[in-house]
Amino acid sequence: MTPSAITLCFLVFAVVMFAWEKLPLAVTAMIVCVGLSLTGVLPQQDAFLGFVDTNVILFAAMFVIGGALFETGMANKIGGVVTKFASSELKLMIVLMVITGVMSGVLSNTGTAAILIPVILGISAKSGFARSRLLMPMAFASTLGGNLSLIGSPNNLVIQGVLEGAGYRFGFFEYAKIGVPMLLSGILFFIFIGYRLLPKRENVSFDEDDVHVFHNHHNNISKWKQWTSFAVLLTTLFAMVFEDVIGVKLYLSACVGALVLVILRVITEKQAYEAIDSQVIFLFAGTLALAEALKITGAGADIAHTIIGWLGEHPNS
Repeated sequence: MTPSAITLCFLVFAVVMFAWEKLPLAVTAMIVCVGLSLTGVLPQQDAFLGFVDTNVILFAAMFVIGGALFETGMANKIGGVVTKFASSELKLMIVLMVITGVMSGVLSNTGTAAILIPVILGISAKSGFARSRLLMPMAFASTLGGNLSLIGSPNNLVIQGVLEGAGYRFGFFEYAKIGVPMLLSGILFFIFIGYRLLPKRENVSFDEDDVHVFHNHHNNISKWKQWTSFAVLLTTLFAMVFEDVIGVKLYLSACVGALVLVILRVITEKQAYEAIDSQVIFLFAGTLALAEALKITGAGADIAHTIIGWLGEHPNS
């Protein structure tokens, strides 16, 4: 088989396995990396070059910064304070979607949801609001919020890595041009249509002690750690937004922020390691290897020419 054909086989394999999820996503990505190397499509050093990509470093550092916000309880405090201003179920749903969307734009989607779920459970238990009508909008907002910034979703950085190889790049908030309208559209949909479709199920019993333990754990953390984690996040985001002005790359700004948090012992070294989502790192590195193989073998160009052939010479007309 030609290198191009082998690459296409790995592409099909990756697409099927990512959709099927019979294997962990990271394992599928590593199979692609190893396979491209063993078959000679990519040199060994190129097959695993994604692990030292600057976007991988950026992601790892931002995981640490976001993890500090969660570990210190600052993220929980932000969610709890804002939700106090919601006097009805509909208003609470709107506030939760806004909070979730904004937090997901600069933090981990999973971490944001994990923090806000106990908040929602506690509010529902006290107010009688149906949890089923709050959790689903929050889940949608978490997904939509990932499109607000370059670091909002792993997919954004995967695309950034491929574009940088071709000499192009996105700005930090360039995704927001599409992401903000998407998030607002999602919120408006739930206000006027989705809210009426949400199931109003009776709140089943749950162990409220788990929620109290969750909040008490964060209450025992020093206030200076909470505010320091928040200040580091804001400073890092500020540096990223003005990357071209200050002349410091995104990944370096993120690394400085992560180092400050560990040096000041806002979070421990162990907590910093645990905050890094290794599956995302492996998935990202494997995807970059496949993208490189598509480029150097010409398989990517073949796919593009085939699609253009189907669409005709003037697809815009």
